[in-house]
Amino acid sequence: MKSTSFFSTLIFVIIFGIGLAFAYSNAGVQPGPEGTIIGVISFIIALIISSSIKVADQWEKVVVLRLGRFHALRGPGMFFIIPVIDTTPYWIDIRVITSSFTAEKTLTKDTVPVDVDAVLFWKVVNPTKAALDVADYKSAINWASQTALRDVIGKTMLSDMLEGREKISNQLQKIIDERTEPWGINVISVEVKDVLIPQALEDAMSMQAQAERERQARVILGDSERQIAVKFEEAAKSYSDNPTALHLRAMNMLYEGLKSNSTIVVVPSTALESMQLGGLAGITALTMGLNKEKEGLKPE
Repeated sequence: MKSTSFFSTLIFVIIFGIGLAFAYSNAGVQPGPEGTIIGVISFIIALIISSSIKVADQWEKVVVLRLGRFHALRGPGMFFIIPVIDTTPYWIDIRVITSSFTAEKTLTKDTVPVDVDAVLFWKVVNPTKAALDVADYKSAINWASQTALRDVIGKTMLSDMLEGREKISNQLQKIIDERTEPWGINVISVEVKDVLIPQALEDAMSMQAQAERERQARVILGDSERQIAVKFEEAAKSYSDNPTALHLRAMNMLYEGLKSNSTIVVVPSTALESMQLGGLAGITALTMGLNKEKEGLKPE
């Protein structure tokens, strides 16, 4: 029940003040019994009028009971009731309300204990049902949400819960909305905030993910080596039919090796014979090419 509004208090003060002023104006300097009677009457009148005036905010609906039975639904704005006969026990907020609820140590379908946090967005669409059909609709919504969350967790695998939060949220919204619809409450949406699993299981899942990434890396590396081997095989077939191209390729590989900082290059004797580097002319030609490279010139 809402407390007395400032407007009702102001009306009471104004009416009672007018009554006291009237009493003193008629009684003179020394008020007598008549002034006291007028003051009491003005107090009663001010109390009755201020009690009959109620003001509901823009987002409120007020359930009015007359002699214990439902009479009307008032608000927003100012309205009047009959004091003593009418009562306003329920001031219903019709805005969208958020409620958080949790399910702690609940077993999933594959018997894994999890802690789940979720948020419920709902609003009252029928204030009369929310006030008269359920004792405390806010507590009822909270308990209905928790039981629905536990039911959904018990029917869901852990992997599906971690990957399909949107699906779980839609299931929760449907279940909770079916339970709260008779109370005049509409569930707008449900959002699963967090799913907490035991630390040991989290470490095991992390190791599993790391092993899976290493396996994929090895598969990619092996596939790359296979592709390189295929290219080498194709190159070998090309060189087998063209000895001149093989000779030029071997010369280029040796030249690139000598350009580096290495001072010793190990070359098979068969390669020296095939490239004709064993003689003085071959070594001289290779040395001249390296000197030109150092001077910034292209070897001929």
